[in-house]
Amino acid sequence: MKICRFDDNRIGVVEGDQVRDVTEVLDSLPQLKWPFPTGDQFIANLPKLLPLIEKAAAGALAKPLSSLKLLSPVANPSKVIGAPLNYHDHIEESKNNLDITHGVHGTAYEGFDTPIDKYGLFLKGATGVVGAGEGVTLHWPERRNDHELELAVIIGEGGKNISRDDAFKHIAGYAIGLDMTVRGPEDRSMRKAADTYSVLGPYLVTADEIDDPDNLDFEIRVGNESRQKSNTKMLICDVADLIVRASKIYRLFPGDIIMTGTPQGVNEVKAGNVMHCWIEKIGEMDVEVR
Repeated sequence: MKICRFDDNRIGVVEGDQVRDVTEVLDSLPQLKWPFPTGDQFIANLPKLLPLIEKAAAGALAKPLSSLKLLSPVANPSKVIGAPLNYHDHIEESKNNLDITHGVHGTAYEGFDTPIDKYGLFLKGATGVVGAGEGVTLHWPERRNDHELELAVIIGEGGKNISRDDAFKHIAGYAIGLDMTVRGPEDRSMRKAADTYSVLGPYLVTADEIDDPDNLDFEIRVGNESRQKSNTKMLICDVADLIVRASKIYRLFPGDIIMTGTPQGVNEVKAGNVMHCWIEKIGEMDVEVR
């Protein structure tokens, strides 16, 4: 199932180029009292809501997908987790490229099995998460701001110290992710965490629709130019491995987002550009840069 959040926090089921409004199912969410549980409660209750969503969609009027403002399918993530240098070809394009590394962000990982073993994962601010319809606002327009297209994994059932065998049981679904990045000497957790610098969309594709997230083609185009084109089978640390690693450091909660990393082809965008993003079995989205 493809589930979107749109307009004024309405919920819809995507069927081709149409959306069926199922916002009524939100009435079935638990009534909470302070202190509220951590995480996104729609995602936390998604397994119970899915039969209600399916029933509501059967009788709902369809609206054109193109007429809606798509928001992030996750409204309240507790955190966004990033995986640096998780494609070998991105490591190669970054070597000795001062436009990317500024001489302070290394790419070598001699003595370590993977770049993540050396550099670790990093966090992006939850307030930076937006949907395709909201677009990206450049916070440093005088500097180089790059697109980084990534498969985004949305955690369903939370947990700590999750085993590889159980990793996929903790996934609610997948989405297209844009890990927007300003280049400079600052730490990743600042350069990648500005508001609107984590685009998620166009909707959540439930985990049952994707048999193998480690074998998905994807591409980003800016205008008529293809910028990044690869397949998730090229990930150094695959999806399950990232969940294992992340859950050793952070307790994961429903709605947490793991950005799995980006391949070669990262490049600059400027105000007025439109980024066309596509991932196999998930869909496509256009994201405007302001």
